[in-house]
Parts: sequence; structure tokens; C-alpha cells
Amino acid sequence: MTANDYDTFGEAYAIETEHSLINAYYTRPAILDLAGDVSGRKILDAGCGAGPLFASLRDRGAQVSGFDFSATMVDLARKRLGEDADLRVADLSQPLPYADQEFDDVIVALVLHYLQDWTAPLAELRRILRPGGRLILAVNHPHIYKFVRPEGNYFAVEQWSEEYTFNGQKGVLAYWHRPLHAMTDAFTQAGFRVSVLSEPYPAEGAKEKFPDEMQGKEAFLCFLFFVLEAG
Repeated sequence: MTANDYDTFGEAYAIETEHSLINAYYTRPAILDLAGDVSGRKILDAGCGAGPLFASLRDRGAQVSGFDFSATMVDLARKRLGEDADLRVADLSQPLPYADQEFDDVIVALVLHYLQDWTAPLAELRRILRPGGRLILAVNHPHIYKFVRPEGNYFAVEQWSEEYTFNGQKGVLAYWHRPLHAMTDAFTQAGFRVSVLSEPYPAEGAKEKFPDEMQGKEAFLCFLFFVLEAG
């Protein structure tokens, strides 16, 4: 199976993650909490997938644009959001089809950890943000790498992959691990200042909805969340 082939398993992934603990009760609520009041703000959802976060931001009064590298995911997002939604197929590792300083905020949820090189993507994200704008992102928590790959070198940038089953369909996701200092160094070099670093708790209702997964714990290690300010 080809890794990260969302054109093949994108629909199954969207169904699986629509109401899941990790996505619906952890990642998306955490991003929305960090974003705060977005009414009137122009926001880019970079790696928008099937559009659940885009929809929530729009419902909160933001003017939202989105892109994904998977045409399948963009098609699913358009079905959810309507034909008038500003959605495009684009690749974060390449120059982006947006003007300089176009956005107040850019949200990059669970995207950067697919990329080995962060230099060019962060430079592009900085370019399209206005001065003082925010980059709100979530990536794999670097600490979990030693749990899933005990033989791995925490201090290196290394690729690893996992096979998943999304709504009955198998798929492989390949990630690039990087240590925390490599993340913050990359942010600083791109002209960002770390404003918030968050290890959030799941949203209210997670324990009742997922009693087995949440048994005996209030929180868990999964992703690391940042709010960065463009200098």
C-alpha cells in the first residue's frame, strides 16, 4: 500500500474520524479553543481534509479558505461545505496559491508531521500571514516516538509508518518524527514566536462517549499543539 494515499482511503478516513475520540473530541476542540473568537477573521485551513474544522470555523463567523493535497478530500469537503466554498488542491511542500499577507490565521492540523523538510513550508506559511498573524498547528507529540519505535533515535529526524483500518479499509500513514528542539528551531528560523504550547485534555463528554479508551485517565499523550505569532 502507498503511504499517505488519501485519494484511495480518504472517504473511509473521513467517515472514521468524523466522530472519533482523537479527532472529534481531542484535536478539533483543542484547535478551536486555541483559535478563540474568530469572528471576522480571515483563516486558511491548510490540509483541510473533508472540511470538519473549516465548517466549525465558518460557523463561528470566520471567513475561511482551505486546501488539501488530496483531490478526493477536497471533493468531500466541497460536498460538505458547498460549491461556493474557497477550496483548492495544493501541496504544502510547494508554493501556495495565495497572496502575501492574505490571512489573519493559518491552521495546520496534523499536516507538518508528514513532511521531512519544514523550511520551505514554514516560509510559505509566514509569507501568507499578516504581521502579527497566528499559525495554529498540531503535530505528533515527539515523546510518543519512543513508545511506538523504542529503537528509534529521539534526537534525529526519522521516518516511521503505521498501518491503520479506516472504516474497514486499510491504509498506511508515514510520518517524520522530529525532536521538540528541532520544531522550535524551525519555527524561530521561519520568523515565528512561540506564543502557546499545549498538551490539552479531551473535550467534555469524551469519558462518557469513549469509556474504554478513557478508563482510568483524564488525558493522554497524542499530539502537541502550538500557537505561533508571525513576526
